[in-house]
Amino acid sequence: MAMSLYELCVPTYTQTVSAVGGFMDRTVEHCLSTGIDPDSLVEARLIEDMAPFHFQVECVAHHSYWSMLAMRDGVFAPRKLRGAVPFAELRQMIAEAERDLKALRPEEVNGWSGRKLDLQIGPRRLAFTSETFFLSFSLPNFHFHAVTAYDILRQRGVPIGKADYEGILRVSPASA
Repeated sequence: MAMSLYELCVPTYTQTVSAVGGFMDRTVEHCLSTGIDPDSLVEARLIEDMAPFHFQVECVAHHSYWSMLAMRDGVFAPRKLRGAVPFAELRQMIAEAERDLKALRPEEVNGWSGRKLDLQIGPRRLAFTSETFFLSFSLPNFHFHAVTAYDILRQRGVPIGKADYEGILRVSPASA
């Protein structure tokens, strides 16, 4: 069965962006019940040489909605990273990414199929199509940052599990 660019990208990003929002909400609930300040998690890291929680969350937004704009425009140019902002602002970034993804229309996104997309990383120029950008660059980065954000929260004692990361699965109607 052939999948359209929209079917491939938008529900995939939306499922995980929604899940990230959900486990961030669970984090706030945990913090309220334990007296922890959610803002104390913004700079948390898995290990010293890895980027902190706020970076992971911003990258989830960048590699979802902003990747869709890259497919539209032919260049990956997300907003500049904001850095360490309050936990509530990070949660708002995820809510905005989810809202913006849901506003994309299939006919619009499908019109971007096969477009050329160039990405400059330091001295390297990477030439993609919309599909190869999504599958070989954006999607792996997106999931890396989403799972790293999840792992940081787990490491800090937030009671979340695999189902929180998976979000709402898109199953066939027969198995629902």
